[in-house]
Amino acid sequence: MTKPIDVISRALKDIGALEAGEVPTADAAQDAFDMLNDLIDQWSNEDMMVFNTTEIIFPLISGQVQYTIGPNPSTANYIGASFTGSITGNILTVTGLTTGAVAQGQTLKGTGIIAGTKIVEFITGAGGQVNEVGTYKLNITYPTPVSSQLITAYYQKPLFIDQAYVRVNTQSNGQAVPNGGLDYQVAVLSLDNYNQIGLKTLNGPWPKALYYNPNADTGNVFVWPNPSQGEMHMFSSTIFSNYETLYDDIVLPQGYSMALRWNLAERLMPMYGKASATQIGMINAYAAQSKSTIKRNNMRPIAAAGYPDSMLVGRAKDAGWILSGGFFR
Repeated sequence: MTKPIDVISRALKDIGALEAGEVPTADAAQDAFDMLNDLIDQWSNEDMMVFNTTEIIFPLISGQVQYTIGPNPSTANYIGASFTGSITGNILTVTGLTTGAVAQGQTLKGTGIIAGTKIVEFITGAGGQVNEVGTYKLNITYPTPVSSQLITAYYQKPLFIDQAYVRVNTQSNGQAVPNGGLDYQVAVLSLDNYNQIGLKTLNGPWPKALYYNPNADTGNVFVWPNPSQGEMHMFSSTIFSNYETLYDDIVLPQGYSMALRWNLAERLMPMYGKASATQIGMINAYAAQSKSTIKRNNMRPIAAAGYPDSMLVGRAKDAGWILSGGFFR
């Protein structure tokens, strides 16, 4: 499997800083490694470079309108997961879920767990509300097993929330909904629209809207109206994870390793100044082509223009709309 040192060596050879068979010095490798992590940080902000959507699932707390997402989970309103699991090699085995939901991209914390351990692939497990019990692939291979224990998992702070819905398991008469519950679309509001809500602590059965405020390390999710029940499902573009060492495995879809190589070479050229005009033109073209191919594959279909506004769906049947006071239309 390709590793950062492989991408770095190839990029340096592409710009003429290394000859065939040579390896970069420790200083050169570190400089290029830092640039590689900066590059994938930028890709997290670039439209259509992100290939995966993270589903963020968390139970709503009655009377709680604000939730926090990001590292260092410590409070009751933190969005994440707690489960019983063990690790052998690079395989996490989950045997029971306590809170939240297991998800790809989550970072793990617990006794004996190496810093930076992340879930990178579903194997027999498929995540919380689908099939949380099972096995998951990790980005780190453990030399010694980690015994079964309570493990905490948290989400990276998303840059923004694309879409959301809330799942409710009881009807207005208190009876359980068959087949696991009903899903109601939740509007993702801008700050201006959120500020237009006159009574932000209005009580309701479940949220009709949310506002997300990303901070530097963590983010805050505000739901409205004040829920008494429900399970929130939010969808956000997955953030590329920085590599911890030069020898981490690069786990990305086909085409990304080549894009990393040529785009890294493009950014290293000014540092070395060894590329000829022909090389500069070739590297720029390859870098642009590799990114455009990925963006074409990641392009999302345009939503149907006639799909109804989330705040208009089911007004006659949705108890959440009855309690909204008509703030939005």
